[in-house]
Amino acid sequence: MATDVEASGASPSPCAAAGPAIFAYDGSKLAGYAIEQAGIQLAPGREALVVCVWQPADVGFMPVEGRHLQAAAANEVEKAAQETAAQGAEIATRAGFSARPLTVEAAPTWKGLVQVAEEHRCGLIVIGSHQRSGLLGHLAGSVAAATVSHFESSVLVIHQPHAH
Repeated sequence: MATDVEASGASPSPCAAAGPAIFAYDGSKLAGYAIEQAGIQLAPGREALVVCVWQPADVGFMPVEGRHLQAAAANEVEKAAQETAAQGAEIATRAGFSARPLTVEAAPTWKGLVQVAEEHRCGLIVIGSHQRSGLLGHLAGSVAAATVSHFESSVLVIHQPHAH
């Protein structure tokens, strides 16, 4: 089939060459919710990379089991990021994805997500975002907004459900 596509000069469908989906996971309930919602929206069995972005100066995620970290201990932060990514991969596996955890040291967070997506030829980044209004909302949603504006492929932004 690939020979026919090459011979005709047509480009393959984006889905066929989409690569794994990236799930931005920081240990928060919102990030877990985003993965679960993506499981409803995307085809089951899709390969996924669950990415926890970390940085020594600012942890940037919620460590599992209430662990407290000192910013200076980069090796501890990296280990906690690996545990957090593994927790996210478990959520993604339960949501129907063929998931594996991955950590990346980067600042700001969006740069790490885009870097991983480009390195792994991912066609989609899934990220949870708080719905906020006004100027604060525009500034506070900066990770999702920056990811959208800097990634050349698709970004699925899952908003936090409204409390009723």
